Amino acid sequence: MPLSNEEFLRYSNHLLLNDFGIKGQQKLFNAHVLITGLGGLGSPVALYLAAAGVGHLSLCDPDVVEITNLQRQILYTTSECNKLKVDSAKDQLKRLNPNITISCYPQKFSAEDLGIDVDVVVDCTDNLAARQVLNTFCFTAKIPLISASAMGWEGQLVSFNFSDYRRLCYNCIVDFTSKDCVTNCSNAGVIGPVLGVIGSMQAITVLHMLLGQFKRHGQLQRYDALSGSWLSLTVDPRKDCAVCGTK
Repeated sequence: MPLSNEEFLRYSNHLLLNDFGIKGQQKLFNAHVLITGLGGLGSPVALYLAAAGVGHLSLCDPDVVEITNLQRQILYTTSECNKLKVDSAKDQLKRLNPNITISCYPQKFSAEDLGIDVDVVVDCTDNLAARQVLNTFCFTAKIPLISASAMGWEGQLVSFNFSDYRRLCYNCIVDFTSKDCVTNCSNAGVIGPVLGVIGSMQAITVLHMLLGQFKRHGQLQRYDALSGSWLSLTVDPRKDCAVCGTK
């Protein structure tokens, strides 16, 4: 559909880019993105994707807003404590961009329960068990997955375009039996802006995926806020991986 005058104004900075333009904006309009976890990572992801004009956002999180969230979860305000995060997030995102569709799922992620067809899944959860479920689901369904985490002064991001690549997944990289699997920012602490940096990188990667520009399948990017440095690592697939392995 052609852009309205209001849409031309709203997305004018996208339209000025030669590698984006009207066709790119229309790709975003037609896209459906699932964000699982609406905490410190999910907040900037949801805000930037709504502002960018992604046509349909599905929000999945069973939790309510708590006072301890407000140091890093920028979607919420003090007055929204004890309210479901998905409801608060929807209200905020619709105020930001009333032209997009938002679906809310106040529950833990379950492919069977949700039964939704999406173009990209953004993993903003805070535990490895949930990431394991998302990784298996996305690999099986051939849906791109963008997963991130942060703790202390550090964050990391890894993305998989399972619609094009059938080797290397999150299970190849992480040892889910490690004792570190029970540690997250809620019980170990985190600097709020680190989540903003990593969440913004997740949002950028979503745009790369939707625009057909993504080229970093399985590349692990780590950010150290103390030194202000990035490190990119190339990971090899595991032949014995229970999800994507050849054995």
